[in-house]
Amino acid sequence: MIASHYAAPLPREIAHDSPLLVGPSEDAEVLRQLCAGEPFEMLDDSVGWAWGYAGSDRRVGYVKSEALQ
Repeated sequence: MIASHYAAPLPREIAHDSPLLVGPSEDAEVLRQLCAGEPFEMLDDSVGWAWGYAGSDRRVGYVKSEALQ
């Protein structure tokens, strides 16, 4: 099966130091710490959580929506 389209990432920036999490929950495993000013490519933003990728390693995960600018 071939997907007919993909979500285009929206460039954002981390507003304040925040963890990049495995899932959209305060209790989720931390993948890495994101620093203020670091770019974040947002693919989805829903119910207070943004999903996307960050850093030169392009780790995919969740951050609280309020952590982005």
